[in-house]
Amino acid sequence: MTKARGLQGISIEMAYSHSLTGDRVSRRITRVAAGSKGFTLIELLTVIVVMGTLATIGVARTKYTVEQAKIARATGDLRALAADIAGYAAAGNALPLSLVDVDRGALLDPWDRPYVYVPFPSGTPRTDIFGVDLNVDFDLYSLGADGATAGSLGAAVSQDDVIRGADGGFLGRATRY
Repeated sequence: MTKARGLQGISIEMAYSHSLTGDRVSRRITRVAAGSKGFTLIELLTVIVVMGTLATIGVARTKYTVEQAKIARATGDLRALAADIAGYAAAGNALPLSLVDVDRGALLDPWDRPYVYVPFPSGTPRTDIFGVDLNVDFDLYSLGADGATAGSLGAAVSQDDVIRGADGGFLGRATRY
């Protein structure tokens, strides 16, 4: 085997090997970059930084999508609960005292907390940011991700609640009301 130096630091190996017949000698030329045995530290760090950035974007987007799915599920549950309460009231001419009366007492919101139902006039109505009552018949809402709420939607702890407002005309996140 002989080695020769080529242009730009590329070494050329020339090896002689016998073919299968053994009658002739063939030449094989292999070009190998001088000192190249793998990736440099800079190349590896660049790949790691790019992959880390993509992973961070993916995780953030996934969390957002999961939260939106929970809000959509809570909105659907509130719609079903409101229909059950309206059906109960239509059959008995009075609002149920609790969700147990409409066989929904064990229903949990997407954050594993029970839905809050407050019939009027026995309870205190929640208000919007201007102090106007959300509903005149009953309040129905989920406490949201933080599990806390206040009597007004203007309070910071009420911003993530999923609510029924305008006597069923609005169902969704409190920040959109």
